Amino acid sequence: MAGDSEPESEVFELTDFTTASEWERFISRVEEVLNDWKLIGNSLGKPLEKGIYTSGTWEEKSDEILFADFKFSITHHYLVQESTDKEGNDEMLEDAIPQSMQDLLCMNNDFPPRAHCLVRWYGLREFVVIAPAANSDAVLSESKCNLLLSSVSIALGNTGCQVPLFVQIHHKWRRMYVGECQGPGVRTDFEMVHLRKVPNQYTHLSGLLDIFKSKIGCPLTPLPPVSITIRFTYVLQDWQQYFWPQQPPDIDALVGGEVGGLEFGKLPFGACEDPISELHLATTWPHLTEGIIVDNDVYSDLDPIQAPHWSVRVRKADNPQCLLGDFVTEFFKVCRRKESADEILGRSTFEEEGREITDITHALSKLTEPAPVPIHKLSVSNMVHTAKKKIRKHRGIEESPLNNDVLNTILLYLFPDAASEKPLDGTSSADNNPSSESEEYNLYNQFKSAPSDSLTYKLALCLCMINFYHGGLKGVAHLWQEFVLEMRFRWENNFLIPGLASGPPDLRCCLLHQKLQMLNCCIERKKARDEGRKTSTSNNVTNTYPGDAGKHGDQLGPDNLKDVDKEKGEVGKSWDSWSDSEEEFFECLSDTEELKGNGQESGKKGGLKEMANLKPEGRLHQHGKLTLLHNGEPLYIPVTQEPAPMTEDLLEEQSEVLAKLGTSAEGAHLRARMQSACLLSDMESFKAANPGCSLEDFVRWYSPRDYIEEEVIDEKGNTVLKGELSARMKIPSNMWVEAWETAKPIPARRQRRLFDDTREAEKVLHYLAIQKPADLARHLLPCVIHAAVLKVKEEENLENISSVKKIIKQIISHSSKVLHFPNPEDKKLEEIIHQITNVEALIARARSLKAKFGTEKCEQEEEKEDLERFVNCLLEQPEVVVAGAGRGHAGRIIHKLFVNAQRAATMSPPEEELKRMGSLEERRQNSVSDFPPPAGRELILRTTVPRPAPYSRALPQRMYSVLTKEDFRLAGAFSSDTSFF
Repeated sequence: MAGDSEPESEVFELTDFTTASEWERFISRVEEVLNDWKLIGNSLGKPLEKGIYTSGTWEEKSDEILFADFKFSITHHYLVQESTDKEGNDEMLEDAIPQSMQDLLCMNNDFPPRAHCLVRWYGLREFVVIAPAANSDAVLSESKCNLLLSSVSIALGNTGCQVPLFVQIHHKWRRMYVGECQGPGVRTDFEMVHLRKVPNQYTHLSGLLDIFKSKIGCPLTPLPPVSITIRFTYVLQDWQQYFWPQQPPDIDALVGGEVGGLEFGKLPFGACEDPISELHLATTWPHLTEGIIVDNDVYSDLDPIQAPHWSVRVRKADNPQCLLGDFVTEFFKVCRRKESADEILGRSTFEEEGREITDITHALSKLTEPAPVPIHKLSVSNMVHTAKKKIRKHRGIEESPLNNDVLNTILLYLFPDAASEKPLDGTSSADNNPSSESEEYNLYNQFKSAPSDSLTYKLALCLCMINFYHGGLKGVAHLWQEFVLEMRFRWENNFLIPGLASGPPDLRCCLLHQKLQMLNCCIERKKARDEGRKTSTSNNVTNTYPGDAGKHGDQLGPDNLKDVDKEKGEVGKSWDSWSDSEEEFFECLSDTEELKGNGQESGKKGGLKEMANLKPEGRLHQHGKLTLLHNGEPLYIPVTQEPAPMTEDLLEEQSEVLAKLGTSAEGAHLRARMQSACLLSDMESFKAANPGCSLEDFVRWYSPRDYIEEEVIDEKGNTVLKGELSARMKIPSNMWVEAWETAKPIPARRQRRLFDDTREAEKVLHYLAIQKPADLARHLLPCVIHAAVLKVKEEENLENISSVKKIIKQIISHSSKVLHFPNPEDKKLEEIIHQITNVEALIARARSLKAKFGTEKCEQEEEKEDLERFVNCLLEQPEVVVAGAGRGHAGRIIHKLFVNAQRAATMSPPEEELKRMGSLEERRQNSVSDFPPPAGRELILRTTVPRPAPYSRALPQRMYSVLTKEDFRLAGAFSSDTSFF
């Protein structure tokens, strides 16, 4: 070890004194950044317009610099302006003082309502700030402050940068800055004082003028006049003559269904508390000269009523509780719950209940049922009815999540046909609903929800209300259970579901709506079938809904037509026997055998004559133009079965099955057979309606493009039309040819049903029964958002606020994109709900301000319009100028608000009075005044004087001061001549 260390001891350190220190590196880095940002030299901009600091665009760019291992951020803040033409101004620029020095005297942008604090204090349009990068870091010691300031001064001198450069010192919350600006032969020092307590001698103008003059230290005996701008801010918190009109909803009143704006199907709206917490009145005296006014510790001329400029801003309540926003948010929370309805309602012991009621019928049914029970054969009604018995058994009626009055009110609202003796039509009524063409109505198309007059939409609103006011998640589960029971009851008793458009499921709507429409289709078909067998006239046989079975074995025979009553009796019998079978066929064995004997065999032998002898059946009407090619008989359009309606999940399932069949020949053949079930049915109907027809006849009616006709000249020289099947129809083993050969002449009413309504209805009922409350909420959330947007639009129409209209359009466009996806992200859904809540708060603020300013009480139309415009500006702008100041219409109202608040304040109990105010004189003075003491006093003092010597160049000087209850700040910018001093 000793040997190892010896060579090291011989090495001695060489110190290179030319190496830059950390301080020099820091200055060099600042210079680099200023050069990169091209802040070198003087660039004079055009004079500032009034209010440009608020209306203009501010931008900033940042970088990081190190002083040893301490990290600073350097940021350039600037107002974006059009570039000015510099040509021809070079001579002027040489002598011109920097732009920022000129801005110190500009009066067009005093007290900007929204700007960086340095802009407010110094009136600058461009500046650079160096501040500790981490929020917790601070430059506290005086030596470090001086070191930074000298670094800034050197960097400015070396680069020739004329943009002011500030350094943030002390803790960040104090907003303390010192800085410097350098120009050709001139320099401005930016200094600051920040105190917690205001010294008494500086609470008024005369004391602040003394500070300003002493700081300038002007050597001239008649001091140039000081220009003064003063702003006093008064805060109104107590709205004496005005109470927030929004009452919390009366939950008890909901039971009877007679609630002010809260009956089922209507959403609540508005803020529960006043969304406007304070009104700030700023009274400004813009161009005063020293000596014109008196403001000292004894007397002041500054009466707010006499101020030439008034401006107002309102302070909004932080996150006011909004009813609609809470309503939708609470419903959205249900989407995140994991429990099933059974777990929520406390019924996890179905098996025990099942064992209690087991009897011999159950044993027999077990024996007779096949072992693998398909899902769609599960009796959902048994499960739900058992659940209902159990809930009644284990709870008192009063313990049920929803009491009977509420439940009956909701069910009557959802199913108005239950009140009348005769059930209504299943189609949705459009008496008092928006017209089908209107934008409001068609929003469901964009949101993938449901029409605003549909059962699904109403159900969404009811579940939302139950979740918010009646039993929460348990109430939701209970209502859903009752809804599923009602669906089962309607299916079993052939009652159409109200509030659903007729026809196949509308794929533009949410899946739950499609499922209910599918159930309605099943009920419609079952109802039509059951009514078909009761009909006593034979004319109705061909006109009934496709699938209304008319069954008679000998009808195919030429002379044999059975008695209608007998036929109908057989139909009734057959339907009763088929209703529970899994495979439902419409032809019996004798029909099939007869078909084989008559139709198929003769067809194969080419005996069209025998086919033509069959009696035509299932004709809808004559085509009009076409005749059969072989015998010239008129071609009849047959009564056909309609294709099976499908919901989007079934379509997706079907497409997956078809895709899985692959591309092999066998798979392709199977796929074609699956897709041609409807084609085969139509061929059979066509053959039954047109005995003796051929495939060409069918193609001419069904797919005219596949029958090509050409004009040819026959043997006699006459021009005749000759037709033939298209090329695709002549492909060997063509699907159409195969289907035609296998098709038997069977009318639609005796074919196997394309759409098995019994099975499909059971599927839908099972699907509804297994939905968890969370699944249900996800299905219905688009409807709730749709309803919320409609409610917001309706409320906005009453207020007519242009900014709200724009936001609503943005919400609609955003929601359309998010809700069209099958499973939208929670974060995106939260954003939509948050946007809706913001709009609600905005409308509530508008109403609050309109009530405070009494826009409705205005008798003169012109004054009313002015006030409404003023209120709209208050909502949209950070600060609004009051036209006519205290003498204008709005000014008089504001004055009155302050007077009322002051009177209320002086009538408070003596103890509180003494605590709030000190001496008797102060109390007496306060009771007389129309306004409270100003919450903030801001003064800007400006002048142009030569510094530091009488022969120095006259340069701008400025001092800004702000006095509040617990804060006193002076921000001075003092310029001096560095050439002649």
